[in-house]
Amino acid sequence: MRMDWVPFSAALLLTGALALALGSFLIPSADGTAETLRVVQQQGGRWLAAAAIYFLAAVFLTLGLPSVLMLFQQRARVLGLVAAVVLEFGFIGTAGYAMLMVFFRSLVVTNTIKDQGIDDIAHETGLMVFLYAWIAGFFIGELLLGIALLRARTVPRWVPLVLVLHVATIFLSGVLPELLAKATILLLVAGFAGVAVQVTAPDARRLPTPR
Repeated sequence: MRMDWVPFSAALLLTGALALALGSFLIPSADGTAETLRVVQQQGGRWLAAAAIYFLAAVFLTLGLPSVLMLFQQRARVLGLVAAVVLEFGFIGTAGYAMLMVFFRSLVVTNTIKDQGIDDIAHETGLMVFLYAWIAGFFIGELLLGIALLRARTVPRWVPLVLVLHVATIFLSGVLPELLAKATILLLVAGFAGVAVQVTAPDARRLPTPR
């Protein structure tokens, strides 16, 4: 018998993915130190809105993650659990990044930070370790989830494939146009939408789907 929290958790998973996509499109783009300062100063409201959306996305994704585990009751349990743990690390990092955005905005508004200050912060070892660990956790977790879903066979095959494809796009982000690079987040949304639909379908999570 399905527990009542599963549809609620699945809905939060999809809501979190949509919020993450919205934040990615909303955050202003900037090339270089001077441009970053200008963006934060002149588009501060948009910057803070993106930070708030990122934080909400992290909360919703965290609350939605338990529903994903319902797809691993028969196969790939260990890999599914590992993927969930690594993904959660990425979600926590997303919330941390949102807080950093707010903190950075406050430094710019109070004129505490200048051009050279941004460069110094950008090369600060602790911050770089956090950012790389956050990004790696998010994408590695997503890759592991895609592999686990392929092994579990509890969702249509296109679901894990779009998750793996989204991870692959990080190697193309430097050559893709800016709007197209941001649009790749929709692959994550599509994958999580497939998971949310499947986990709430009657008895869909109990039996492997046909090849």
